[in-house]
Formats: sequence, C-alpha cells, structure tokens
Amino acid sequence: MHWKTLSSEYLVRAPWAVLRKDRCQMPNGHIVPEYYVLEYPNWVNMVALTTDNQFILIKQYRHGVQQEVLEIPGGVIDPGEDAPDAAVREMLEETGYRFAHIEPLSDLFPNPATSTNKTTSYLLTGGVKVQEQALDDQEEIDVVLASPEEVKQLLKENRFGQALHTAALFYGLLRLGLMR
Repeated sequence: MHWKTLSSEYLVRAPWAVLRKDRCQMPNGHIVPEYYVLEYPNWVNMVALTTDNQFILIKQYRHGVQQEVLEIPGGVIDPGEDAPDAAVREMLEETGYRFAHIEPLSDLFPNPATSTNKTTSYLLTGGVKVQEQALDDQEEIDVVLASPEEVKQLLKENRFGQALHTAALFYGLLRLGLMR
C-alpha cells in the first residue's frame, strides 16, 4: 500500500512553512504527478492540572482563523529536544507553571494526508506557578483556570477551537476517570 516517491521539489522553505511537491507512483502503477506535502516540526500539547485540580487553559489570537481561540498549552518540539522536555518548557514559557508529574496521553497526526508531523499530548499534574510567562514576540496568551466540570461543559458546548486540543482533553479526562 506504500506509494513510491519518484521525485520531490521544494516550493517553499520558511521557518513555519515548508511545502514540497512530490511525484508518486501508487502500487497499482498509477502516477500521481503533483502531491503537495507540508513539512512541519513535531508538536506537543498539554492537559495540565494545578495542585488544586484546576485545568490550565489558554486563550490567544489565531491569525489563520482571525479570532481568539480557547486552547490547551502546546508548541513545537525544538531540534534535538525530547518531547517530554518540550512539554515542560512550553508549560513554563506559556503559563509559568511547573509540574510534579508528566505522563504521555496520545500520539496523533494533525493531517496525515498532507502533513508530515506528529503531535504528542501529555497529562501534567501537580502544577504550581513558579514564574511569570516568558512569551515569544508573536505570542499574547491569557491563562485561564477551569474546574473539571467547567472543562467538560466547554467541551459539550464545542468551545475549543483546535481539534487536537479537544482530542487531548478527552484523553486526559478519560485517564483521570472524569468521563462517563
């Protein structure tokens, strides 16, 4: 079932957007002359709870959809960085919280048809605020704390704008025994 890549041509090479055009041959011999693939770095997403059992959510403007979106913290895994280390780093940068425990929740492909990356989600518990946010120049993030019941209600109301974050929250609620 694997396709054979006959040739590749890079059309865009930018820090957050790498686009290539592949020419492929399917197992049945059919040639696909132009198949476009986005090369993204791998990401981490975090379902995080404070020591008093509050979920740490974030709100930020997302220019692609031109609106403020309710999310969970997350970010890119830097070259040479392990995914759990990226999760800890991103939580500290985006929220100022450090955690007692971290465990993997899921590995998902954001769009396996056209993108190369994987998103690993983690459950972090025992969170304590230890510093102020350390945001990048293009980040403006509001931290929002919510109880488990509030998070479940937000999910029921379809209030999370990012599909991978929604999936991570469901996995987290299952792991915590909070879903029925």
